Amino acid sequence: MALRLLDHIELPEHRSGGGFDHADIHSATDRIYVAHTANDSIDVIDCAKDRYVESISGFPAIAGALVSEARGLVFTTNRGENTISVFQPGDERSGLKIGVGVKPNGVAFDDSRGILAVANVGDPAITDSCTASIVDVDRRKRVAEVKVPGRTRWAIYHPAAQMFFINIASPARIVAIDARAPDKISKQYEVPAEGPHGLDLDPRTDRLFCACDAGILLAIEAASGRVLGEVRLSGAPDVIFLNPRTGHLYVAIGDPGVIDVIDVAAMRTKEIVPTEKGAHTLALDRKRSKVYAFLPRSHRAAVFIDET
Repeated sequence: MALRLLDHIELPEHRSGGGFDHADIHSATDRIYVAHTANDSIDVIDCAKDRYVESISGFPAIAGALVSEARGLVFTTNRGENTISVFQPGDERSGLKIGVGVKPNGVAFDDSRGILAVANVGDPAITDSCTASIVDVDRRKRVAEVKVPGRTRWAIYHPAAQMFFINIASPARIVAIDARAPDKISKQYEVPAEGPHGLDLDPRTDRLFCACDAGILLAIEAASGRVLGEVRLSGAPDVIFLNPRTGHLYVAIGDPGVIDVIDVAAMRTKEIVPTEKGAHTLALDRKRSKVYAFLPRSHRAAVFIDET
């Protein structure tokens, strides 16, 4: 076994539909920020003590959270009002909001330039609303709007390549935006599987990991888009995280409700860990190799440790 269940953390009950969504961890303060979409709030968890701390309201239809360790900032995407929020850990209520495109979802940050790429899902009723908003965080303003070929999913930043990568659900693509000239698409890769969704990067091997609705995980060469390998998954995936310490990629799959643990060196499934039906998102504590799966039916977080 790779993952061992340690505990469960009770979280606030849902006030509406939507459950939980993307989460991230600020390691310096041991704070997990998880999007509680159903409550228009962020739930905060202490990952050193594995206990619930508080919920912070004011994030309409929040889709996700992203932490910049280098800048000491947390970003959220707020689909319900087409904004992002920016705040410092420990001072969450003194943040600011910046307007972006239609229904922001995925987000990635270039720490060195202070540039944020926001992947907007768009609205079928609004022409050309599938875009990537480019935000200059230091200037507190949106500086570009880049049209993309379809509905966005998650986004990442590749520091060595100085490139943002964004998954596009349909047509199945990964688009790249160069951080040095972020007003246009630099290149795009065709993805040979339906519905690119979760996305992460292994900087040591320069591979993108793209988890697709078709139930396939693809390893893709970041520089060229060449497919290097694939693994069949237990179902349609959502959030993925790579643990560089163990070489395991954790893939959250809401139906049937499992985490697929992938050995990325061998590109094979190491184990399948039950969670709860609908549990499509997770967080990774890289300091302690702990994985948090967010359980929508029981409004809890399941805490696992990777003992590899």
